[in-house]
Amino acid sequence: MATRTDQVVGFGLVVFSLVIFIYYTIWVIILPFIDSDHIIHTYFLPREYAIIIPLAAGLVLLLFVGLFITYVMLKNRKPAKKTN
Repeated sequence: MATRTDQVVGFGLVVFSLVIFIYYTIWVIILPFIDSDHIIHTYFLPREYAIIIPLAAGLVLLLFVGLFITYVMLKNRKPAKKTN
């Protein structure tokens, strides 16, 4: 059973993910249909960043996954046997 701290951290992560998802959805799907002089455009970055930011985040994620796999493989490597 999860402790109260685990539940609070999990809830916080879910809320954070939900906020990011809603922000990105509004930014990418709804914002192009709103006039560019509307006040809501001041709360969002230019649309080019809608592609650049997730792409950079994905590349960083792949880098860390690759580093983790490399670390685990090097750590678990068995020493070579010496033959006479």
